[in-house]
Amino acid sequence: MALNPFFLQGSSNEQYLIQDLINEHLKIYGIDVYYLPRKFLSSDNILNEVETSKFDDSFILEAYLENYEGYSPGSDIMTKFGLRLKNEINLVISKERFEEFITPFLQTRQKGIDDKNIQDYDIELTSRPKEGDLIYFPLGERLFEIKRVEFEKPFYQLGKNYVYELQCELYEYENEDIDTSITEIDETVKDEGYITSLILGGNQTNASATSSIDDGVVSKITINDDGSSYSSIPTINISGSPTGDPQDNATAVAITTSIGGAKSIESIEITFGGRGYNISNPPLITITGGGGAGSAATCIVTNGSISKFTITNNGSEYYSEPTVTIAGPSIGQTAIAKAVFNSSTGKVTGIQIINAGFGYTQAPVVQISSASTISIGGTYLYSETVTGSLSGTTAEVRDYNLRTDLDINNPPGDLRVAINNGQFSPGEIIVGSASSARYILKSYDNNSYEESYDRNEEFETEADNILDFTEKNPFGEY
Repeated sequence: MALNPFFLQGSSNEQYLIQDLINEHLKIYGIDVYYLPRKFLSSDNILNEVETSKFDDSFILEAYLENYEGYSPGSDIMTKFGLRLKNEINLVISKERFEEFITPFLQTRQKGIDDKNIQDYDIELTSRPKEGDLIYFPLGERLFEIKRVEFEKPFYQLGKNYVYELQCELYEYENEDIDTSITEIDETVKDEGYITSLILGGNQTNASATSSIDDGVVSKITINDDGSSYSSIPTINISGSPTGDPQDNATAVAITTSIGGAKSIESIEITFGGRGYNISNPPLITITGGGGAGSAATCIVTNGSISKFTITNNGSEYYSEPTVTIAGPSIGQTAIAKAVFNSSTGKVTGIQIINAGFGYTQAPVVQISSASTISIGGTYLYSETVTGSLSGTTAEVRDYNLRTDLDINNPPGDLRVAINNGQFSPGEIIVGSASSARYILKSYDNNSYEESYDRNEEFETEADNILDFTEKNPFGEY
């Protein structure tokens, strides 16, 4: 029997009617979701795989949620690494709405018209939703990745298709750049992936010290033989002062070095030059401990020399060795010394004497160089690239918390970054490419992985309690 002659079975007006009814249906029964197109920044020339991509555009689109009873069953999988969520949803969107509202914008962006004809990324298949694009689902505050696009269901009603069915799976972050300027979306991934927490500084205070001079001071220690086979730092022993007072005895420490796997003494630095020693009969120095042998050194005694330094202010934000400058005598030799600092606290803890000089008639002025002469300030921006001034390491900003109660005992902020191309170094300046923010790096916690369902460490600890391989093989010996 022939088709009903009173219906055209595919005229333009009939197709428009069906499309309008579907659009109205979606606006009544649908929900608003955000569609995030994937932009390809770089791809492998051999396998043509995407290496870098970004999501920086978002479009509100009405969609009908097919699995209204909840996520698809069997999507929560228990693995050896913990509970893995593979939640799935199916969304239906209007073909006409996508082609009229989203496609023209993507085609314009692809041609580079909005970027002054500079195309720094590629958008493929702009005519329809594509696999790999993201959907932000506000009801669950989650990002879903489009795994399959069904565009022939229902199958050509009145000779045309009217909807896209998007089969989506919970998005697994892989260091893509997500910066839509919508806080609700961007914050969903700021803790995903491998995060480096950079503890920043910026409230530098300069260290200061005073000096003391005396006669009969051990001003320099010369190494005659650096020895060999040391496994630890040896002890330096200097014979007592002729004054008989133990408080006048000189003290020193050894600095070791390792060349070709052999550890030897590099230098001996004076911590207290003592007083009352005889210039013509210098004290005896012996080197003991450390597991090595063969080292020998001699002392030089002078008058009008620096016997010790006293730290009056430890300063702050010292993450590299500062320079110690000592005023010289009118006639004689200028003293030389080096600062000792704690890289974890950023404070100068002492000054060691390399050469105490001689000819001083009064205690010379001591100056310790500033912690940093680089201006500090600014606020880092989400997704901008930061660079370490010394290491050259770059990373992308995920989050930045700036303290408001700044003082010398507390860091000004915690900068969380990802996609590192190397390792940062304490003491260097972290510079923001867009914000120009600059802060000193105090310390960092590298490669901390944030995953709410991750239980790797707990599993390993419990396994060690059950099977202890340190004592014997629990499965028997071969």
